[in-house]
Amino acid sequence: MEKEIKKGKEHPLSIIINKSVKIFTDLGFEIATGPELENIWHNFDALNIPKDHPARDMQDTFYIKGEKDKVLRTHTSNVQIRYMENLVKSGGKPPFAIIAPGKCFRNEATDATHEMQFYQIEGLMIGEDINMAHLKGVLSHFYKKMLGDDVDLRFRPSFFPFTEPSIEFDLKFNGKWLEIGGAGMVHPNVLKNCGIDSDKYQGFAFGPGLERLMVIKYGMPDIRPAYQGDLRFNQF
Repeated sequence: MEKEIKKGKEHPLSIIINKSVKIFTDLGFEIATGPELENIWHNFDALNIPKDHPARDMQDTFYIKGEKDKVLRTHTSNVQIRYMENLVKSGGKPPFAIIAPGKCFRNEATDATHEMQFYQIEGLMIGEDINMAHLKGVLSHFYKKMLGDDVDLRFRPSFFPFTEPSIEFDLKFNGKWLEIGGAGMVHPNVLKNCGIDSDKYQGFAFGPGLERLMVIKYGMPDIRPAYQGDLRFNQF
């Protein structure tokens, strides 16, 4: 009798990433990718982030030693810039909708809800009549599909250089609100930087972190074990 071979299990974070991609592609979003090692233009300048913005400081960004123009990307928003630039160069134009799942890096202290590396899923939809209601509808649909119809989601005003107006969105977890990500209507300067007519086209962008979604989905107390290599973590 042949010995039964135990099959491995997917990592909880991999499950979240794959399911997230499936939900958005079912809505018609296209998957886009970009480099993790990025230049200043695509990571900051094109996204309307001022030269003196705190996000550029060493306490937030990993700069590459000996390279004046290289950083580890702090978000997957660099992908939206590259996608729009390439679209314009090839003669294309909106409408379009993309998602960009991938790893990001920030120089910060780790705790139960923060890591120096983490996964984000950038979303971008640009067209002639896109508004904030479309953004709220897409995000509400996503979290209901991921967590169930009774998910408790809230939106609140915020500020980001690359969106105007801007919002942050939270999910209820263990009786408290947990910030999941930022979003908003794409700032006209971002569209202009990519060669898109901001008088004709508008749209929204969002960028939730996926480790925090994993914590809520599986009732985990902490995101840090996701990166510690303990195979028991895959039993969630």
